[in-house]
Amino acid sequence: MTPEQMPYEQAIQQNFHTVRVGDTFGPTWWTCWFRVELTLPRTWMNHEIHFLWESDGESLLWRNGEPVQGLTKMGEKTSYILTDKMKEGDPWSVTLYIETACSGVFGAGKGSMIAPPDNEKRFSVTRAEMAVYHRNVHELMMDMEILLGMAKCLGEGSQRSFQALYTANQMVNVCDPTEPGTFSTARSLASGIFRQRNGDSQHTIHAIGHCHIDSAWLWPYKETIRKCARSWSSAIRLMEKNPQFTFACSQAQQYEWVKRYYPSLYAQVKEYVRAGQFIPVGGTWVEMDGNLPSGESMVRQFLQGQNFFLQEFGKVCSEFWLPDTFGYSAQLPQIMRGCGIQRFLTQKLSWNLVNSFPHHTFFWKGIDGSRVLAHFPPGDSYGMEGRVEEVLKTMNNNKDKGRVNHSAFLYGFGDGGGGPTQVMLDRLERMKDTDGLPRVYFSTPERFFSLLERDTGQLCTWVGELFLELHNGTYTTHAQIKEGNRDCEQILHDVELLSSLALARSGTFQYPSAELQHLWRLLLLNQFHDVLPGSCIKEVVDDALKYYEEIRSSGSRLLKAAIWAVCGGEPVPRDLKPPRNFLIFNTLPWERTEVVALPAASGAENLVLVTVPSMGYTQAPAPASPPHPVRVVREADGSVTLENGIIRAHLDSMGHLNSLVLVSSDRETIPRGVFGNQFVMFDDIPLYWDAWDVMDYHLETRKPVTKLDQAVEVGMPGGLRGSVHFSLQLSNRSILTQEIVLDAACPYLRFHTEVDWYESHKFLKVEFPVWAHTSSATYEIQFGHIQRPTHYNTSWDWARFEVWAHRWMDLSEHGFGMALLNSSKYGGSVRNNIFSLSLLRAPKSPDATADMGHHQFTYAIMPHMGTFQDSGVIQAAYNLNFPLHVIPTGPAIYRPWSAFSVSSSAVVLETVKQAEAGAHPYTLVLRLYEAYGSHVDLWLQTSLPVQEAVICDLLERPDHRQRLAVESSRLKLSFSPFQVVSLLLVLQSPNP
Repeated sequence: MTPEQMPYEQAIQQNFHTVRVGDTFGPTWWTCWFRVELTLPRTWMNHEIHFLWESDGESLLWRNGEPVQGLTKMGEKTSYILTDKMKEGDPWSVTLYIETACSGVFGAGKGSMIAPPDNEKRFSVTRAEMAVYHRNVHELMMDMEILLGMAKCLGEGSQRSFQALYTANQMVNVCDPTEPGTFSTARSLASGIFRQRNGDSQHTIHAIGHCHIDSAWLWPYKETIRKCARSWSSAIRLMEKNPQFTFACSQAQQYEWVKRYYPSLYAQVKEYVRAGQFIPVGGTWVEMDGNLPSGESMVRQFLQGQNFFLQEFGKVCSEFWLPDTFGYSAQLPQIMRGCGIQRFLTQKLSWNLVNSFPHHTFFWKGIDGSRVLAHFPPGDSYGMEGRVEEVLKTMNNNKDKGRVNHSAFLYGFGDGGGGPTQVMLDRLERMKDTDGLPRVYFSTPERFFSLLERDTGQLCTWVGELFLELHNGTYTTHAQIKEGNRDCEQILHDVELLSSLALARSGTFQYPSAELQHLWRLLLLNQFHDVLPGSCIKEVVDDALKYYEEIRSSGSRLLKAAIWAVCGGEPVPRDLKPPRNFLIFNTLPWERTEVVALPAASGAENLVLVTVPSMGYTQAPAPASPPHPVRVVREADGSVTLENGIIRAHLDSMGHLNSLVLVSSDRETIPRGVFGNQFVMFDDIPLYWDAWDVMDYHLETRKPVTKLDQAVEVGMPGGLRGSVHFSLQLSNRSILTQEIVLDAACPYLRFHTEVDWYESHKFLKVEFPVWAHTSSATYEIQFGHIQRPTHYNTSWDWARFEVWAHRWMDLSEHGFGMALLNSSKYGGSVRNNIFSLSLLRAPKSPDATADMGHHQFTYAIMPHMGTFQDSGVIQAAYNLNFPLHVIPTGPAIYRPWSAFSVSSSAVVLETVKQAEAGAHPYTLVLRLYEAYGSHVDLWLQTSLPVQEAVICDLLERPDHRQRLAVESSRLKLSFSPFQVVSLLLVLQSPNP
């Protein structure tokens, strides 16, 4: 027994002792190695001999130093073929090693699958035997099972049902278990049924072996590595004996794990990839969450995944494979198309709680108009077992009958791994072309989608997001993971931009491409669809937070190195206190005027108002009074007014926002008789999926927080910054403290919030009513935004009682509105005229400690005249999430400098990075997107020495038909609504 995983070479050197069937081992997450010494009886000559092993742990069998097969009771893999036919000259003794993980296929939940793990659980081996395998008996049983399945599932109205039933009865009559010679007679009767063929019009099912392995869920990442070995080695054994068997497998990360930890198995995988049986699919690094990653993160999922598949297997994937995630962003079709993918497969919308999705095969159109061919396997599962009822459901449940006559059928044990079995293959083989059943082909994703694409003229089109009407608690669960994701996306953005500028300006700077790839892959791994949503055990959360800290630590070091290379300076000596000057870096593509804090002696701070060029820097000015200083006025009743010439906010003693006025128009934002910044608590008890779900009935339990802990006090009295602070008692266990800040020249009011949270099945939100009337609200998504209704007219509207957004939500009537910005939150809603931002949940499974502890986050409100586009809401949300960088310098004087700017505020320059390996080393990739929903022509201005510019796709493959002329350091670009455009810029090499 070992508490940690141990390599095979080390494990076999350990001291082993004798154990018996029934002996226990453990506890949970430990590993137990068994050495099994077998002597085969000589009386078993010419027989097929199996080794039988049953355990409540997951096992991997090793033979001759190689991993050869998984042994999992729940996955119906309890036997290993020692020899197909024992013959003279074969060894009579065999030594096997079995590596058993002290966890089940779905972890080790105490009492139920999704309960927190029982860390003291004990495990045992319940069977360890050798046996002669009578394959003729197995084949006879398979025949009988399919016939009885036909008799039962085709129903009394089917002539074919009775034919199958009567044939099964005849087989029983002729078959004598004591006379094996009668088995062939019985089987010939079954063959008579199976040989009767379908007509040409019969529905065709494409059977594709699959093994969906969650990269982490109810087990940690390190256990997934072994799940891959167990499952994939088993698939290889099936391929050796079944040349028709095909196996689709996604997630480049899992291939990379097997390559690193099981090189001999990986060599076999590559062999069967070349043979066309082991089929890489999906094109992404992991099967990520479909809602919460940023647009750039989604691009990197494909960039890392497709490049890995190209490098390892010589081709990229042609389909996006995401069977199991909690909804799908309306920007995914464009991202797919930009990454060379026009096909999409999933099935999760079959879990909708309210409305049944109306299609299984259709075109899916994104917010920019991009369209992909989408298919949901009508069997509503990616873990079929090849049974009669499943193939009939696949045919009968198809909601696009007449439009298409092909369906995918994904079979094999999934989620926890295991994959297909020989029994599943044998079932499907008998149903290949049997009258009365759908026609079944052992197929591939390429063959299946190619046949669908031949006739798409009658397909329907779904426009916009694919919203899952379930699991919407995952937008909020585990706030620390959400914060880490948003924070690390920002860090990697800034490191890449500044490293790119350093590459262009310094002849000695080395772009940290290998380290950035490593950090990106850590972030992408954490975006797996049970990690970023927070629906995982504590061990996974601990790993995820550790990876975020690595990104933060390494990112900070890389950022500093890049900054000094950009400005050509040197770090300030540590003994220089305080520093003489400061550089202010802006990593966003527009000029920013903001208040920043400069470190001063004795730990104090000096505030200055600084204007920083687009994607560039300037030297911090001396402190000075702003044109419109912030005024803070405390009233006799304990309320406070903050005003900066742009907005005026009035807060009562509990921190409620009674009034928010746009000074220029004197327009009030808060309706009469109500107030904003209202914290509310809800009972949050889902039907089953605790970390996943928040149910609509929770809305009936709304309780405003009314217990004041400390009344509003003035913090900063005004000038460049004014602030107040207060605290509320959420319960007898949890307390909330908030600082409300208004800066000079800032169009929004910030709410810096700290919560000590120790609740059970409670949901904390904050509400802001808006004095505006409209039937829809706008929410930021990847590279754009969408609108959702503020009413519940239909069941489809009602099902969106809790939705997701990224950095902002906006509620506007003609000419006026308000935006709610945030720095690390994703869940929320707008019902009627009330914003609700979801802050914290307290589920107890699968992690009993989820969200317990200290939290810090910021949100902001921004009233505006005109549209949210014209009033700068998008830019303000970016500003809140991407703080200016303050860098201490020596006495040198630095002139303001800008690397890039864009002539239209409708277009965001999202990413600047070095091109992937293989391009010219001084080639940058720029990614821009149209954010307003408009057609626009613009100029991209740069101060970098551009030699050549060409449009490329999201995989950075150039389109040489779209070369761009560089005119006076400018490039002219055209955009359609929400279009994402990527450029390759080849730069002149800087002098060393």
